[in-house]
Amino acid sequence: MSPLNLQIGSCKKGDSNTIADVKGVSVGHCTLIQGEGPLIPGKGPVRTGVTAIIPHPGNVYQEKVLANCHVINGYCKPMGLIQVRELGVLETPLVLTNTLSVGTAADALIQYMLDRNPDIGVTTGSVNPLVLECNDSYLNDIRGRHVRTDHVMSALANAHHDFEQGAVGAGTGMSAFEFKGGIGSSSRVAPVMDDTCMVGVLVLSNFGRREDFIVSGIPVGKELVDWPEPGRTPEGEKGSIIMIVATDCHLTSRQLGRVARRAGIGLARTGGNSYHGSGDVVLAFSTAQKILHDSDTIHELKAVPDHLLNQVFTATAEATEEAILNSLLHAKTTDGRDNRVRYHIPEEELDAILRGCRL
Repeated sequence: MSPLNLQIGSCKKGDSNTIADVKGVSVGHCTLIQGEGPLIPGKGPVRTGVTAIIPHPGNVYQEKVLANCHVINGYCKPMGLIQVRELGVLETPLVLTNTLSVGTAADALIQYMLDRNPDIGVTTGSVNPLVLECNDSYLNDIRGRHVRTDHVMSALANAHHDFEQGAVGAGTGMSAFEFKGGIGSSSRVAPVMDDTCMVGVLVLSNFGRREDFIVSGIPVGKELVDWPEPGRTPEGEKGSIIMIVATDCHLTSRQLGRVARRAGIGLARTGGNSYHGSGDVVLAFSTAQKILHDSDTIHELKAVPDHLLNQVFTATAEATEEAILNSLLHAKTTDGRDNRVRYHIPEEELDAILRGCRL
């Protein structure tokens, strides 16, 4: 359950209620915090990091997984989505970081793959690094590009089933609804045919106006608009979110595109409106089937009939909604450049609002 024991939707949650409930998926962080006080571009303060999602414990290049993506609003600078959309497979781990560190993260991820695949660029083709980003410059010296190759390698090496949420890794400097945001995750069990599938979601939340914030259908942001003190100045419409959907359901790349689009429903339920300055991107992948690299045999893929996907769609929307809420509920108050502060969402006030609206 989330920290406030919120009940989001009707689907059963996974054991850990994270994306790692999809067997084989692991998540690692590298968190960078250094300095305080006035911003000195290129020097600090530093409030940023890296988060890595590894689809399965094998060699992802040699055993690719089916994938697809959906861009709700394209004010963003991702790397690797074009090939995912074209070929329908994921062949590297996913790396999340800040906007101006995409190049460094991609270079590090390429090196990570080269170290594990000596055939790349010699007897076979190149590799498609997948790096997604949000802008953490409200708290972080983003111009300093403080993320280095060893930080990306550390996040990849630290990937495991149990991982932190909130202001960690790529989420260290992120904001959501003008509170502290960052990394959040959730999972749902989806009955499909005579079996059950797991759907897990991880988000990097960095979006939203305070007054738009919704929890369990209740517009709590309107009640919290002046918290922690009256006269708070709204900070505009900018912000982004990255949503990663993993499942062990037998789905084709086309079907994963359909699943990815349902994450937008969960985003909307929290008050995300995909404003002009937002980069809202969904990447969905399935671990159920592996595509062997350079195989000369016909792929025999299994796929759930489309008319039986409703439970997967519902699970995706619910897990996305709760993952976003968890990104706030797990985040700790964080200060940053120019003594700016992003506060942890006030749980007592939030609980009182929710209880009052349900009476």
